[in-house]
Amino acid sequence: MLVVVAMSFFTLLWKVIYLAIFVTTLYALVEAARTPAQAFPAMDKQTKGLWVGLLGVGALLSLSAVFGYGAFLTILSLVAALIYLLDVRPAVRSIGRPGDGPYGRW
Repeated sequence: MLVVVAMSFFTLLWKVIYLAIFVTTLYALVEAARTPAQAFPAMDKQTKGLWVGLLGVGALLSLSAVFGYGAFLTILSLVAALIYLLDVRPAVRSIGRPGDGPYGRW
């Protein structure tokens, strides 16, 4: 009986982890879609289409993991989302926003 409870707990824990990865990837996808396309080459990053495509596939992979399919691929989704959120997004965020100076809003 204890083994069944422990397995249920770990199954639920992994579902929560997969759901958190899905939310992170979806957030990165929305941010990439909202960013102007000219900001990516201006900051010497890959194109907007590449990032939206990678993050879109990552969101689908992580959503499928929530439902129990392809869980081993979610690490790729998380890596792509974290690279976008921690490296690309801060660089491209300042491009294309009127009224922003080098230290924030004027």
